[in-house]
Amino acid sequence: MRFLVPFESTTPKTRLDGVLDAAERGAFSRAMLRDVCEAVADAGHTAEVLATAPVSVDTSVTVDERPLSAAINARLGDERVGIVVADLALVTSAAVDRLTDAAADADVAIAPGRGGGTNALVVDHPEFRVDFHGVSYRDHRALAREIGASIGVVDSMRLATDVDVPADLVEVLLHGDGEAASWLRAAGFELDASGGRVGVRRE
Repeated sequence: MRFLVPFESTTPKTRLDGVLDAAERGAFSRAMLRDVCEAVADAGHTAEVLATAPVSVDTSVTVDERPLSAAINARLGDERVGIVVADLALVTSAAVDRLTDAAADADVAIAPGRGGGTNALVVDHPEFRVDFHGVSYRDHRALAREIGASIGVVDSMRLATDVDVPADLVEVLLHGDGEAASWLRAAGFELDASGGRVGVRRE
């Protein structure tokens, strides 16, 4: 199956600017992207990166400057397509398998993210379109019901954990074993439990 991996390559991960400068945010974002593409490939699928500007990665890259939803919707139609966002630093081939397994019995399989977002889908219905704004998990379910598409939901920590803010780096250091986790450790980040709750600090 073809998996679309949308990637903001122009100004990635601006909400990490309190702990990473612009060059570091770019490098860390590309590390997460490579982890996602590797997980998709290891699960036996083909990743196509939809980037807002050229990016070097060992898979097919299509530059599309349109907003995320428009870029993806232009590629949805009659064939079964997977979508996984590029900042899932914990994703594994087994997690991708869980998503595709759910799609075997559903027209639309959805992996919700924390806070109401949508982190991954498999779409096999010609009328379904995505909208990643707002509470997209709720909205995607509502749209599927409107068009009569059956829904499968994947409850997966690895698919639910996208990396947007500094607190999310805790999960990468705790559970990640890919390039993104290695990048953080090489950059001097480590877990910090000195305040009671686990956080991160940089040496």
